[in-house]
Amino acid sequence: MLEPSSLQSSLFFETPEEIYRRVFRELKPRTAPPEIRVEFCRFANADNFIRLENGSLHVRMSDLLEGAPAPVIEALAWILLGKLYRKEVPRLYTHRYKLYLNRRDVRRQAHLIRQMRGRKFISGPEGAHRHLEEIFERLNQQFFDGMMGRPQLGWSRGASRSLLGHFDPSHNAIIISRTFDRPEVPELALEYVMFHEMLHLRYPVDHAGARRRVHTKEFREAEKNFPHLKEAKELLKRL
Repeated sequence: MLEPSSLQSSLFFETPEEIYRRVFRELKPRTAPPEIRVEFCRFANADNFIRLENGSLHVRMSDLLEGAPAPVIEALAWILLGKLYRKEVPRLYTHRYKLYLNRRDVRRQAHLIRQMRGRKFISGPEGAHRHLEEIFERLNQQFFDGMMGRPQLGWSRGASRSLLGHFDPSHNAIIISRTFDRPEVPELALEYVMFHEMLHLRYPVDHAGARRRVHTKEFREAEKNFPHLKEAKELLKRL
């Protein structure tokens, strides 16, 4: 029988397939593990997938994790297998995995991978009824003394009502939903969404341990400077 210290050290000599097989036995002790195949893929993000096909488990992991410590691979095995078989995953493993992804060197590598591999559709700032550059520059002068560098600006492919706008730091781009490129939509609503995304450019995501805060305290305070904030938010609710 392995002592806890021996078990911990043995983890570092397991292959990814052996780790997934061991975690499978812990999750389903009365079921013989199926054939398991693990491969690292050149994804644009830290995406990972698992599927059961013809009695075999196929795991596809981002090559961002190819050099990750074995305990991180173990944590992801718990997360993926737990999701597949609808088993509760101990918080220890989700915390460990998030902690690793939040490491500065891993975030930097993920950022570079998104830049090199990710495809970003950017339509350009000119819409049928509104021009994003004009709105950006007006807000830039009003709230940032004209000192904010203009990122790439574009409209979404479709008129999304679930994602009204987003800032993509990997491609330095603000994308706005085409929902706002209509004369009947008040420009105040569009200005507020653009201002909100400009604040994401001004106040980046805060990373601390396993925590990731998109809207920091500084972000929230700066957002209060937008005139007619309450009215703008009510317009978005009606949209």
